[in-house]
Amino acid sequence: MNIVILDDYQDAVRKLPCARKLDPYPAKVYTNNVKGIAQLAVRLRDADILVLNRDRTQVTKALLERLPRLKFIAQTGRVGPHLDVHACTERGIAVAEGVSSPIAPAELTWALIMAASRRLPHYIGNLKHGAWQQSGLKSASMPANFALGSVLRRRTLGIWGYGQVGRIVAGYGRAFGMQVLIWGSEASRQQAREAGFDLAASKEDLFRASDVLSLHLRLSESTRGIVRSSDLALMKPTAIFVNTARAELVESDALVAALSRGRPGMAAIDVFESEPILQGHALLRLETCVCTPHIGYVEQDSYELYFGSAFDNVVNFIRGTPTNIVNPGALQVRR
Repeated sequence: MNIVILDDYQDAVRKLPCARKLDPYPAKVYTNNVKGIAQLAVRLRDADILVLNRDRTQVTKALLERLPRLKFIAQTGRVGPHLDVHACTERGIAVAEGVSSPIAPAELTWALIMAASRRLPHYIGNLKHGAWQQSGLKSASMPANFALGSVLRRRTLGIWGYGQVGRIVAGYGRAFGMQVLIWGSEASRQQAREAGFDLAASKEDLFRASDVLSLHLRLSESTRGIVRSSDLALMKPTAIFVNTARAELVESDALVAALSRGRPGMAAIDVFESEPILQGHALLRLETCVCTPHIGYVEQDSYELYFGSAFDNVVNFIRGTPTNIVNPGALQVRR
């Protein structure tokens, strides 16, 4: 069976120890991303098995209809809205879900919080151009000495979503001497209370009180656009908004507008509505936004874990013993 692996931007997959699992089988790895259905259909026309690198490619019903050979999709990490599982089931395409880990995303979240609060990208960038102890943040509309940066101790860390990642980030905040404030579902708030964290009285209270607000929600139809312009407008002019979850959780264009108005004062972002983004993206043009290219899980241990699990699912499917199938009905569809 022909195996196609998409969106390996750094050409890393072939160098992973777990890649040896696919040695007996023909596998093609693509290191660039294409968006159009026509382009994807050409790229995948000979694929019997598709390995998805997280949600970097949208697999829609329209695309699946142009892939008559496709029998199996192995997802690295968890299945999300990028993959039309219902359409897969209708066409008899089995989908296997992989494993995930909150460690790397939580660590990146904290790295972004530290970088933004101490203005590290600004200081580093200016130092390379000969400017000593200059962050370059000099807008007259900024609060006094905003350019200096600030420590985290005794400040308030707001976390919306006390799941696996949010729980770890809350622990980091506690270790750094921050007051941690939690908002989320009733069940998650109860878990946070039992762990000794304070709860926000409301969503509005969370946005008003936070010096750093970090978003840790899963994307679904109920959470899409859940952060609105009116929420961001409640934030302090010195506050930092952090999103390493999903860009679509925030109302489209709301963050750019909010940063332009100075509430919040800064943002640290790892996720974007359409990826990869182009050089002229609006957030990249803002000096008050620290951006990383969706690297939440992009590190060696996570790659080995995620792809190792996906490749196990591929091998098991080829051997006739499919594992971790999220749509078992697809296995009953005649092809």
